[in-house]
Amino acid sequence: MHGSVDELGILMGQILFGVVQYSRIVLKNEPSFVRNPSLACMEEDVLYHIALGDKSHDLKEMFSDVKFVCFGGSPGRMQKFAFQLVDELKYKMTAGQTLCNVAGGSDRYVLYKVGPVISVSHGMGIPSLSILMHEILKLLHHAECSPSDVTFFRIGTSGGLGSLEPGTVVISEAAVDGILRPYMEVATLGMIIQHPALLNQELNAELMAVAGEAEIKAVCGKTMCTYDFYEGQARLDGAFCDYTPEDKMAFLKRAHSRRVANIEMESLCFAAMTHRAGIKSAVLCVTLLDRLKGDQICTPHDIMEEWQQRPQRIVIKYIRKQLGLE
Repeated sequence: MHGSVDELGILMGQILFGVVQYSRIVLKNEPSFVRNPSLACMEEDVLYHIALGDKSHDLKEMFSDVKFVCFGGSPGRMQKFAFQLVDELKYKMTAGQTLCNVAGGSDRYVLYKVGPVISVSHGMGIPSLSILMHEILKLLHHAECSPSDVTFFRIGTSGGLGSLEPGTVVISEAAVDGILRPYMEVATLGMIIQHPALLNQELNAELMAVAGEAEIKAVCGKTMCTYDFYEGQARLDGAFCDYTPEDKMAFLKRAHSRRVANIEMESLCFAAMTHRAGIKSAVLCVTLLDRLKGDQICTPHDIMEEWQQRPQRIVIKYIRKQLGLE
C-alpha cells in the first residue's frame, strides 16, 4: 500500500524572486468528501455545472444511498452505461418511467442515477474533470453519504505503450504527469501545490480478479496523464510539432521503461482528488492503439465500440458482486 495522506502531505511552493520555496501541509487522515470550512458559512451551495444545489434540491433524499460513482468522458457513453446498469442491476422502473439526466438544467455534463450508482460524464481533460469532481464531492457531502462507503471509478479510453494489444484494459496503479512526476500541480494563491496522485491497490487487485473472471485481458501499470492530446502526448500529427520522430520514440520508450502502460488526459486529477479526499478509487482505460507504432486511430467503429465496453463490463461485474447479485 502507498503512504497515507498524513505521511505524504501536500507540497506547497511560492515563487519569490524566481525561486520556488516549498512547505508541507499535513492533511487529516480520515476520509472526507470536503475539506473546506468555508462551506459551513454559505447560505446556499449552488452546484452550478450540474444544475443542483443544497437548497434548491433535497440532495439527501436524492443521493444518500450512493455507493458507486462512475465517471467517463463522453455524455453519450455514460448515458448508455446508465441504461446498461438498469439491466445489469435488475433496477425496476414503473411503467412509463425512464432514466432522467439529473444535470439536465446544464449543458456541461450528464448525470444519471441507477439505484446506488451514479453515471456521470466529465468531458475531456483535467480542467473539465476538476470542476465536476469538486461538485460531485460536494454533492455527496450534502447528501450525507459516508466517504468510506463510496467507490469512484473512471472508465475510458487511452493510447497504449509497448507490447499491449489494442483492446487491453489498463488498471492504473498510479498516475504521472507529462514529465513522469506522480503528482498533480495546482497554482493556488501564487503558490504551486503538489497533490500526490495515488490509487487504491487493494481495489486494483479485486478488479484484476474480476477481469479474469470476465475473460477480459487487463494489466496493471502506471498511466501518464497529459494536458494536451497532441504535443503533450508526443504525437506527430498535430498542427504544430517541434520535434522529430526520433525524439518522440525516445520519450515514449523512456516512459515505458518507467512502467507507463498507457496515456490519457484525466487520471492525474482523478487520482489526486480522490486520494486527497481519502476515497477508494480506480482508473480503468482500454487501449485503442500502440503509440510506439503510430498516432492515429484507424480501427473500425464497431470494434472500438466493443473495446470501449470492456472497462464498463469489469466495473459492472465488480458492482454486481458488491451488491450480492453474483
